Amino acid sequence: MKSYQKLTTPQPAGCQVEEEGAAPVTPARGRMAPWWVGSGLLVAAVLLSTITVWVLRQVSGGWLGPTPPPKCLLVPESHRFDCYPERHVVVTQELCESRGCCFIQSPSPAEGKQGVPWCFYPPDFPSYTLESLNQTALGMVGLLVRREKAYYPRDIEMLRLDVEFETDTRLHIKITDAANPRYEVPLDVPRVMKRAENPIYSLNFSWDPFGVLLQRTATGTVLLNTTVAPLIFADQFLQISTSLPSRFLYGLGEHRGSLLHSLDWNTLTLWARDVSPTESFNLYGAHPFYLLMEEGGDAHGVFLLNSNAMEVALQPAPGLTWRTIGGVLDFYIFLGPDPNMVIQQYQQVIGFPAMPPLWALGFHLCRWGYGSSNGTWQTVRAMRNYQIPQDAQWNDIDYMDGYRDFTFDSQRFASLPSLVEDLHKHGQRYVMILDPGISSTNPHGSYWPFDEGLRRGLFLNTTQGQPLIGQVWPGFTAFADFSNPDTHQWWLENLQRFHAHVPFDGLWIDMNEPSNFMDGSEHGCPPGELDSPPYTPAVLGDSLSSKTVCASAKQKASVHYNLHNLYGLMEAKATASALIQIRGKRPFVISRSTFPSQGRYSGHWLGDNRSQWKDMYYSIPGLLSFSLFGIPLVGADICGFSGSTSEELCTRWMQLGAFYPFARNHNTQNEKAQDPTVFSPAARTAMKDVLLTRYSLLPFLYTLFHHAHLQGDTVARPLFFEFPRDVATLGLDRQFLWGRSLLVTPVLEPGVDSVTGYVPRGTWYDFYTGSSVNSSGEMLKMSAPLEHLNLHVREGSILPTQKPGTTSEATRGNPLRLIVALSSSATAWGDLFWDDGESLDTFERGSYSYLVFNVTQNIFTSTIRHASTEATNVTIGTLSIFGVQKPPSKVLLNGQEKPFSYLDNQVLTVSDLGISLSKGFSLQWL
Repeated sequence: MKSYQKLTTPQPAGCQVEEEGAAPVTPARGRMAPWWVGSGLLVAAVLLSTITVWVLRQVSGGWLGPTPPPKCLLVPESHRFDCYPERHVVVTQELCESRGCCFIQSPSPAEGKQGVPWCFYPPDFPSYTLESLNQTALGMVGLLVRREKAYYPRDIEMLRLDVEFETDTRLHIKITDAANPRYEVPLDVPRVMKRAENPIYSLNFSWDPFGVLLQRTATGTVLLNTTVAPLIFADQFLQISTSLPSRFLYGLGEHRGSLLHSLDWNTLTLWARDVSPTESFNLYGAHPFYLLMEEGGDAHGVFLLNSNAMEVALQPAPGLTWRTIGGVLDFYIFLGPDPNMVIQQYQQVIGFPAMPPLWALGFHLCRWGYGSSNGTWQTVRAMRNYQIPQDAQWNDIDYMDGYRDFTFDSQRFASLPSLVEDLHKHGQRYVMILDPGISSTNPHGSYWPFDEGLRRGLFLNTTQGQPLIGQVWPGFTAFADFSNPDTHQWWLENLQRFHAHVPFDGLWIDMNEPSNFMDGSEHGCPPGELDSPPYTPAVLGDSLSSKTVCASAKQKASVHYNLHNLYGLMEAKATASALIQIRGKRPFVISRSTFPSQGRYSGHWLGDNRSQWKDMYYSIPGLLSFSLFGIPLVGADICGFSGSTSEELCTRWMQLGAFYPFARNHNTQNEKAQDPTVFSPAARTAMKDVLLTRYSLLPFLYTLFHHAHLQGDTVARPLFFEFPRDVATLGLDRQFLWGRSLLVTPVLEPGVDSVTGYVPRGTWYDFYTGSSVNSSGEMLKMSAPLEHLNLHVREGSILPTQKPGTTSEATRGNPLRLIVALSSSATAWGDLFWDDGESLDTFERGSYSYLVFNVTQNIFTSTIRHASTEATNVTIGTLSIFGVQKPPSKVLLNGQEKPFSYLDNQVLTVSDLGISLSKGFSLQWL
């Protein structure tokens, strides 16, 4: 191991280079010196490992083989970075040592030890050397050189290092081939014009071996230390490892599991795949971003801008290894320092989410298997008959003629245009499904989408230049190439033609991983290193082409090997653009496959879940993870998609689902119906009541989406975002918040009439009654009969609510009720964003109203920060103030006395205000 060496290049602010012979920067807890940890632990590790290995050898009769070299015994188990990650290979000592690595076989498959790699990097494994480092206007540029080949083919000997101090809280580090261009993700990212002046981070480099050491200046915490394992950069295998400052790591989607990842030898694969959500599988989307909570409550995030097949290996050191099989290593690091700010900073790079239309936040209903447009219509009428709120009716693929896009069954769905017309008359919307696989077997001239796409050359091609043919719902299909701008025009024209017959309002894009019922194509995939790369990450099916198209398929922008994880994003972009051109209003798109920046174009649902209690629980970490990914419009299929639900499960799930940002009940074919109308009167009433609660909160929810669109705030939010220094919140994923103010505690188990939830320190108020709960930060048991969902309002907040109607359109005209939750110091704050609910760019054009509500010293004030004509048609009817300690003697509205009521639970209510939303006012209680 070579010591750090001084570089002669002058260093810009925020960057240091270790001096020769000097000790590394004093680490915070969790910091590892290059390759291993400090000397005290080192000696202990040597002794422990040596004694353990010796004892086991005696017990086992020597089956463990020859004693490993001392340098290998120096590395504690938790710090062993895998040198032979290939799956389905029995790693022998010979194989391991052929790579120049250490081999220590685990003596037994004891619990918790299965993941310890038998083959791992020794402390002196060759890596890159930092040969030069020069200042640039934005940071620095360096040259990395590897003098000894690594063990994957086409090792790249010289790399270019680019560092940009983009903002005081954002650092950009990029490593690529110094001599030849490589594929890079075609994502629009911000270009800064000047270097950050006062960064809150300090950047250090190790010279030989090359390594990045990043610290938070205020605390000294080491956020990255990439000297813990060698950097490998071959043409189809790129790997970099780092220590982590804590075990509290989130993100890295899309996967099913708890919100907080396990670091116990856990590998997460990112390769878009059509499979029912299952633990440990790579699912529909790819999000190479993690958020990490440091000790003390600070947070940072890391984004690897890379779209190739990838895996992220987590280990208990704590440490992390990025492994990808193409592209470049393009990292953005976000310094927060609180988790909300980290997510905002991430979205400053990938783009803020689109503002959804108001109707998107209403209740959506769908199933595969209505059987006909009349069957669909019957459900809509039943919902109206029971006056259950519903904004949108959907159809799955059974509306199509032979499952072909841009068609509808002229027999079973003959009345579809009339159904859509009826929905529109009732202030409701229609959404239909589309797949990217285009039927390829129709007689020439009979199916325009395929004929025209073929004529224009808009499909994915094989290596031979012919359309790649797979199989999806309509049978043999070609796949639209959305990386080609011409495909966007063809997609628009197809949608325009269909919209002329069925004037849909939103689109549901499914199967866009892309999914294929074959592996690769009808002819399989050709031999070669795109379809059979030197290293294949731990993907489901063990092949890149498993249930998708060949990685070697040609697309306009690159090969599918590079673009696969972008397919859903590119289709969403084309679909949102088409909807804007067709309807001239905000687009509504829900996509199954996603990638960073997806929120600019679509929302997401969590895929084909099952009607099981555990699936209901897993939906919470799912929606919270997508909040981190900048896709706030997210939800799961309420009551479960596959399998048969029960009345109790569906009731509890409707209560939870009413607080998904995107709320849709969806069901598969050949299962009993699960819309609210088919259940007992008690269950139906419970479902209706919780939907009315959601609709009453639409002004609050819509305002949260405005802040998401404007600055990247989360909508559904983990508790630790608001209480980052409360360690009890770091693993909570059975509850969540809307914004900072509303705590949702659902029942997630059968046969219970109570629920235990964590209530952070402070005063919380029952949403329905206003009664207060004072918590020291503790688990509390709450009554939860089948008809009740526990909701609590945080002290110091003001929630704009509205008398609910059965659609968002009907609700919009009703009077508002402002719920004020006083803090212990009798203050509160809230706001409201209001526009027409559907026009494009209302904020950007100034066509909106924005109000700020404040309470201090027993005076409530409503201040108009921006006004538009939309607000003149709505009134504030009621003010409910929770936590008024003493009965008032009188209440004054703009100085005029006003009747009021005051209850023993300290709730003050003033009704019949009748104040236009466009007018500010004050209300005082004495």
